[in-house]
Amino acid sequence: MAEHLEPILPGSYLGILGGGQLGRMFTQAAQAMGYKVCVLDPGADSPAGSIAEKFIQADYTDSAALKEMASLCASVSTEFENVPAQALDELESLGVFVAPRSSCVSLAQNRVAEKKFLATWKAETNIGPAPYSVIEHDADIAHIPADLFPGILKTARMGYDGKGQITVYAAADLPAAWAELGKVPCVLEKRMDLDFEVSALVVRGYDDAVVAYPVSQNIHRDGILHTSTVPAPSLKPAQEKKIIDAAKALIRKIDYVGVLCVEFFVLKNGDIVANEIAPRPHNSGHYTMDACVSSQFEQQVRSMARLPLGDTRQLAPVSMLNLLGDLWFEGSEDQAKEPAWNKVLAHPDVKLHLYGKSAPRMGRKMGHINCLGEVLNEARQHCAAVATELGIEP
Repeated sequence: MAEHLEPILPGSYLGILGGGQLGRMFTQAAQAMGYKVCVLDPGADSPAGSIAEKFIQADYTDSAALKEMASLCASVSTEFENVPAQALDELESLGVFVAPRSSCVSLAQNRVAEKKFLATWKAETNIGPAPYSVIEHDADIAHIPADLFPGILKTARMGYDGKGQITVYAAADLPAAWAELGKVPCVLEKRMDLDFEVSALVVRGYDDAVVAYPVSQNIHRDGILHTSTVPAPSLKPAQEKKIIDAAKALIRKIDYVGVLCVEFFVLKNGDIVANEIAPRPHNSGHYTMDACVSSQFEQQVRSMARLPLGDTRQLAPVSMLNLLGDLWFEGSEDQAKEPAWNKVLAHPDVKLHLYGKSAPRMGRKMGHINCLGEVLNEARQHCAAVATELGIEP
């Protein structure tokens, strides 16, 4: 970085593109540290916009809105990767410190670019992506290697929480699967012999300091994160070191300032495969809010304000349980009813975080619960007990 910029001190405005739950938890962390927050989001009713000091309701590419944000905020970050890169570039051209920059965010917006990058990164970390092929034209289908089946066909853009993907068992099924996804550019990934999934959360500051959190072990249901448990019960110490070293190498390689999550698959033979990059705080990092010295959202504030990074030390074992809108409906989708949080909070070691969303919907992320324990098994038992209390299959 050519010129050295001074820290942005509390009292200043920080900006966030996106008004969802990640933006809300960022806003709460920033306000706790004495900052004011400006949220830009197209929706009238956003969880972050409802608590920020300034809410600009506009499209992400609205130049007047971006100018207004730039006049107020010394620094801007994003809460989700599908913010148009041009919005970040425009803010940067207006003199705003943007962290992470658009080049880092756009890498994660396109699975083709992401896979190519992860393949080049393998040389230095010995961890690469699952074998894959890119499909952009009908003719590409004929050249797909036979050993990629069974595979998962994923759209190159806008896929998250299991959306935009189809399992393809044989080559003969591929044309129909591609047609079902609208014949948009896609990646076909070989389905690996998966043992379990983990994610690494790393943070890089403006001063090039890099810190990493303990790796979380994740269970997904229907493509949506269900639980994250830390320390990761199935991960060997040598595997955790390899994953953290690889994630630290990646964040420096792309000159990224901010919080970055890298998801990995650990295979039954012990090999580790990189799945995807998320250029923002991550659902699997919500455990840091109650179990670590500094939460991932505090680190997002510190990094974009060019402050020294906080300690990532874990203070207690934890199991994080995601709360979906299904809980409000008890089998009927027409009558929403608040879950019995009093029963949940009868467990003194659990911490409830609700996202302030105006209406529950089936499959919508509404909150999470961090279940702590003196030892890992205790945290997991608390998580299972809370899940049972709420009628969620543990």
